[in-house]
Amino acid sequence: MIDNLFLLAIAAFGWGLSLATYRLFARRNAWPMGSLQSDLPVIPILLGLAALLAAIGYAAARGADYGGWVIIVCGLLLAVFWTGFLRVGSQISLVLAPWAGFLLLLGWLAEPLGYAPRPWANETLSETVQRKRNQAEDVLRDRLLKDGDPTPRSGQR
Repeated sequence: MIDNLFLLAIAAFGWGLSLATYRLFARRNAWPMGSLQSDLPVIPILLGLAALLAAIGYAAARGADYGGWVIIVCGLLLAVFWTGFLRVGSQISLVLAPWAGFLLLLGWLAEPLGYAPRPWANETLSETVQRKRNQAEDVLRDRLLKDGDPTPRSGQR
């Protein structure tokens, strides 16, 4: 089973940390920076910190026994790879870090805020495919019944 929230937490941690610290490394090593990072660095830093705090909060809520430390370590490794190896690839973190943090918070806090739990947050890929297939079949069945055909027949158009 793939834990999507776990992966989102690692991504939010890594991309958030990379985004928050990229300017520091770019200035020291004379790497190129985007206009937002060079002219208005507070925005990338705040976006990175928001994603980083969401990931740290989720890791703390999971606890050490359920992968909290793994999120932190893998997030650090992702940030080192993303910033150190890809260098300019850190610019895409302006988009990826906020989205990963938002999706993490959406999946994690949906239930406590009174919304229905997100099915994609805790299901396997095969369960997601089966659920989507069932949804598509229901929509088709409803459309066929709506058009006045009380008994949908397979194989006919």
